[in-house]
Parts: sequence; structure tokens; C-alpha cells
Amino acid sequence: MITWNDFEKIDIRTGTIIRAEAFLKARKPAYKLWIDFGELGIKKSSAQITDHYTIEELVGEQIIAVVNFPPKQIADFISECLVLGAYTKEGSVNILKPSFVCENGLKIG
Repeated sequence: MITWNDFEKIDIRTGTIIRAEAFLKARKPAYKLWIDFGELGIKKSSAQITDHYTIEELVGEQIIAVVNFPPKQIADFISECLVLGAYTKEGSVNILKPSFVCENGLKIG
């Protein structure tokens, strides 16, 4: 169990993917994403979401992500946030996203 104080430490925000490309150096199939979080700026993420999404359909998609993890180096790329998703039985990821378009950078709670 975590406490409410633990949960409050997690900064989860809305963002819009503005750029996506194949991450060829990743060990598992992944994309490099650049995500606009409004006043928080643009953050990069490595996301293993290649099973259900193409690069073309990701650009412009709103997502929900944790934005206060320390940067993590993955191969030659620095990932600055974690795009949230639900794992299917097969292990692929279904991205969590707002049910309607909203501002980038809104806090999730």
C-alpha cells in the first residue's frame, strides 16, 4: 500500500505527441516520442507501443504521462517521461489518453 502523500509525489500530466520516430537502437521495438506538455515544455520518451500504433497515427495524439521521473538513458536516447498505458494479455500496450481534447500539461489526480 502507498499513502496519499506517496501518490501526490507522482506528477501525471496530459500532453500531445508532436514528433515520433522508430527507435532502432532499442533492445525491444520502441518509438522515440517528443511530447508537448504546455508550460512544462517538450519532453522526450522511449515507448514500447509499436504493436498497436504507427508513427503517423501517433503524431497529434494526446496522451497521459508521468513527467517527474529522473531522465533515463536508453541506448543513445534520454527518456524524460513515462507514457502510461494498459498492458494487454499479450503484453502490448494500449495508451491511456483523455476522452476528449484538452490543454497540454493538465495535472491528473
